[in-house]
Amino acid sequence: MRVLLVEDDDPIALSLTQGLLRHGFEVDRVGTGAAALAAAPADVVLLDLGLPDVDGLDVCRELRARTDVPIIVITARADEVDTVAGLEVGADDYVAKPFGVREVIARTRAVLRRTRREQPDETAPEAQRLGSVALDRRARRVHLADEEIALTPKEFDLLALLAESPGAVFTREHLIEAVWDEQWFGSTRTLDVHVSALRRKFGAAITVSTVRGVGFRLERP
Repeated sequence: MRVLLVEDDDPIALSLTQGLLRHGFEVDRVGTGAAALAAAPADVVLLDLGLPDVDGLDVCRELRARTDVPIIVITARADEVDTVAGLEVGADDYVAKPFGVREVIARTRAVLRRTRREQPDETAPEAQRLGSVALDRRARRVHLADEEIALTPKEFDLLALLAESPGAVFTREHLIEAVWDEQWFGSTRTLDVHVSALRRKFGAAITVSTVRGVGFRLERP
């Protein structure tokens, strides 16, 4: 597995590179946002948000627009708003500085496990109708009427899971374990961010209701 490490701090980059190499990863390290956007495709991206040339959030947004590669943002920003912003523009996970190399390795392996598990099932039905919304699991595409709605990988997975049983309540714990990972390290705030994104993108076409103290439910069309 090849890791694209985007980190301008040489000591941190060296420590991460050595740790990743010891655990069997190949590493391409770059120190700027421009170099990250010009780099060859990788299996996972470790992206520092504090880059010298371009805001890391903009790099994350551009990478997500190009590819579904898993992205883990590395940030020294303690403000939750910045962390949530990274998730909203397409990051799959985040690590806050200071961190241990073992933690980064664990998170990297976790997002790679989820990526392998999320490969489309060729036997799945081509599309599911949810009122004016068509959910195609095989192609991982969603249309509202005749317009395709752009979803991040996790937004799609969350919608697909809720759509398996419209009207049923899914607990927060089940959604986190199924869509992210049973060993998810991040805040459950991630789930709320993705539910809010679905509500914003689909408007009145679909309704994701909050069941207070329990979880969420996709209402029947």
